[in-house]
Formats: sequence, structure tokens, C-alpha cells
Amino acid sequence: MSEIAPCITANDEADFKKAVETLKPFAKRVHIDISDGQFAPVQLMPADKLWWPQEWTVDIHTMVNQPSKYIDHLVSLKPSMITMHVEAGENIEPLISRIKQFNIRVGVAIMRPTVPSSVADIIKIVDHVMIFSGNLGHYGGVASMMQLEKVRLIKAINPNVEIGWDGGVSMDNAFQLAQGGVDVLNTGSGISQAGDPGTSYTALTREINKTGVI
Repeated sequence: MSEIAPCITANDEADFKKAVETLKPFAKRVHIDISDGQFAPVQLMPADKLWWPQEWTVDIHTMVNQPSKYIDHLVSLKPSMITMHVEAGENIEPLISRIKQFNIRVGVAIMRPTVPSSVADIIKIVDHVMIFSGNLGHYGGVASMMQLEKVRLIKAINPNVEIGWDGGVSMDNAFQLAQGGVDVLNTGSGISQAGDPGTSYTALTREINKTGVI
């Protein structure tokens, strides 16, 4: 069964607190972005300022060139998962093993130009692969549905890996994404910028889990 994970892409502590307060009444699994201002062209909430409600399942998405600079602090926060980009400016394979030592799941994100076969060795050893179809560091990306083909390619490499999607999730495409094999639909503006975020979350959850289409 697929699930919706609301995203927090906050510029500072005030934005972050507001996002947490908005999502707290209904969110269960939440995707939190951090950025170094280099890999992604924006500075987001500093990693050393992160916090979240204890009941949340949290996935941290590291949009950074050197994840190794952040790992020690991030594992101390005990998130459910830490996701690194395969396109980062350093070898992330040693970091995967290091994170797993703390019983934290490891994800990798692959951007539009990246072909899964080119990073097969990494895909084989992670728990989650996130297909990134958005705009780094910003809400409001457009889903490139052609990227759904990557689900099949990723599963051919690691049949048991969880598949995530980031970028442009909406009521118009959520069902197609779920039916296409996406397990976790990370959703930014589709929830956070909706008139009623809780209602949007409920509607998206219902949409991806419907059993038939008239």
C-alpha cells in the first residue's frame, strides 16, 4: 500500500516551526529537506536545528554535496531514514554502511538525468530509492511522468527496495504514481500550499489507495 509523506522545505526556524504545527494534526510519515546552498541553490533550515514530534516517522533528504559532514549529527536525531543523492560530490557507499550501523534506514535519490543502471551497486545495498522529479530546494515542481519507467529499472536491480517519488505530486497524478509502483509519494505544495492541508492529505491518501476507477 502506498503512502503520502508531506514535505517540509523550510528556509529558517520560523518557517520550520510553522510547517511542523501545520502537519502535526494529521501527518504520520514526514519528509524533511536540508540543503547546503551548493548542491541545491538555496539555504534551508540548518541541520543542527532540526526537531520533530516524537510520533512522526521522519525521512531526512540531504540535498548536499558532502553528506559526510552531516551524518554524525543526523544519526543522533534518530530519524527513520536518511536519503542521500547519488549525484553528491563524494562516494556515499561508506556512508550507507555507517548509517545502517545505527539501525537507520538508508535511501538514495536519483535525479532526472541519472540512469539506474549507472548506480546499480548502490541501489543493491539501500532500503529506498527516491525518484527525484522536482526542483531542488523549492516547492511546486512538475512531475515528469516519464520518470516512472525508472521504477521497473530499479526493481530489476533490487526487487525488495522501497520506491519514493519527489516532485509535483497532485490529485491529477497521485493514483498513476501509486499504480506505477511508487510506495512513498513525498508531497510538498500539494499539501503545504493547499487551503486546508489536512483535507488535502486525506484526499491524496484516499486517491492513491482507491481500488477502482469508473
